[in-house]
Amino acid sequence: MESKPPVLPVNEKKKIFAGGIANLSPAYFAMVMATGIVSVAADLFAFHWFSKMLFYINIAAYITLCILYGIRFFKYHKRFLADYMDHSKNPAYLTFVAGTCVLGTQFILQTGQNILSIGLFFISLAAWLFLIYAFFTLVTIKRRKPPIDKSISGLWLLTIVSTQALSVLAVQLCEVLPFGIHKTLFFSLFMFFCGCMFYIILITLIIYRMAFFEMEAESFAPAFWINMGAVAITTLAGSLLIMNTGRWDFLVMLAPFLTGFTLFFWAMSTWWIPLIIVLGIWRHIARKLPLRYHPQYWGMVFPLGMYTVCTFRLSEALHLEFIKEIPNVFLYIAIASWLLAFVTMLISAGQQIFQKKFAEKNRI
Repeated sequence: MESKPPVLPVNEKKKIFAGGIANLSPAYFAMVMATGIVSVAADLFAFHWFSKMLFYINIAAYITLCILYGIRFFKYHKRFLADYMDHSKNPAYLTFVAGTCVLGTQFILQTGQNILSIGLFFISLAAWLFLIYAFFTLVTIKRRKPPIDKSISGLWLLTIVSTQALSVLAVQLCEVLPFGIHKTLFFSLFMFFCGCMFYIILITLIIYRMAFFEMEAESFAPAFWINMGAVAITTLAGSLLIMNTGRWDFLVMLAPFLTGFTLFFWAMSTWWIPLIIVLGIWRHIARKLPLRYHPQYWGMVFPLGMYTVCTFRLSEALHLEFIKEIPNVFLYIAIASWLLAFVTMLISAGQQIFQKKFAEKNRI
């Protein structure tokens, strides 16, 4: 009679689960960002059933991650704070802000109700105020600072992504937020300009690192896709402001400037795509770095989805119908990349949970 492989003891499962929480990446809310923006992209192209499915998955992912990060903060606060004090990891916490904003946009599209979106807006605003100023205070007053090639990466551009995510959600809620339309649009404009300036500063430092310091294959992580994603969400914020110029004469006056600036950032986001693909090929083929699941791969899915949405909205804002051919293609690339990341995440989680059981089964 064939013997069955032993079941993993309960206490061993608890150890694996606890270890997973203790080592939970600060960037895991990028999954919410990626799932949300691919859902929005699918909705724009009338894939409503798929968009709705991602909406429900994202709600579950958001709640689950909030619980897991809460456990990590209270039970493994030393590791949590160690990541927070790290130059290279701290910006990853801003994925919470961007993910919350993207989920707020999903609630607007999927339910037509604004109450939860308003609540998510204020949660993301409070988190942004704390995280963004804490981050810049930390990197300023910290005594022992790492060299630029050991600290700065595409993760730093989450300062732009989170800032522009607030701008995007605010402009969509301009009629229902308690500040009034004009004040809300001004806030959105304010955040848009802050995000633009952050990008100009930080991308200069990132290119400086890429050009003048040795780049190992391991260091060129999927987070560098945010080089493109940050300008893509900036394009989306600018496009939505242009589309709302009729609500406020002040925006009408700024319309030519907004148009040029938004098109400028879209061109930059488009320029990044071939270079990042080439460097990705160099990373995995020339340097033979194996493809393994990592939470940062959600930081690759998000820019692809965001580029799809921002190009669609730009074509509407500037009446450039011919560029709609681009999101027609990128939609499928974004969906495929999301499916790949989601499936590999499940496989990776399964391998970690049952790795001892699998090892014992193979020995038998």
